Amino acid sequence: MYNVASMTRHDPARRDVLTSLRRLGLMLIVLLAAVAPLGAQPQAARQAIITLDKGGQIVLELFTADAPRHVDNFARLAARGFYDGQRFHRVEDWVVQVGDPQSKTRPMDYPGMGTGGAGYTIKAEFNQRPHERGALGMARSSDPDSASSQFYILRKPARGLDGQYTVFGRVTRGLELVDAIKLGDRIKTVKVTD
Repeated sequence: MYNVASMTRHDPARRDVLTSLRRLGLMLIVLLAAVAPLGAQPQAARQAIITLDKGGQIVLELFTADAPRHVDNFARLAARGFYDGQRFHRVEDWVVQVGDPQSKTRPMDYPGMGTGGAGYTIKAEFNQRPHERGALGMARSSDPDSASSQFYILRKPARGLDGQYTVFGRVTRGLELVDAIKLGDRIKTVKVTD
């Protein structure tokens, strides 16, 4: 059996080679540690699936990096079944809107329809995401920090809303279903995946 310590003590050339190999090994470890995250798989985008009572699913990509509070709020409400059974209370050629809990039981022509919420508000997270066809945004009153539970999906671009309302997602599948929504159509479920 060789004793490396005694071999290097008497042979300076071997000691220099071993020292160089140790340094090279350490540099390789540091380099691999720095490069490893570059090869890591990107994190999957958070999604939501709106299942309509009349059939079909609208799939949404949620913009966690651009509007984290809005995405978290939407996910929490969906997880507790807040949107289940609600009806679309606003349907226009350019937008559909839902999220008023009164829509579960009150008639669509009820005077206060479209004024209900979750009982709290969240601060605006205006971002660079455009109000283009399929954008998912959070409705609010005239106060920028008054968003709660009502959200809208654009059927047509509405770039005049950019920087004034928070876009927190977009439709990735089922835009034809958004186009077919009628006043009073009901949501069966909203599920958010991580």
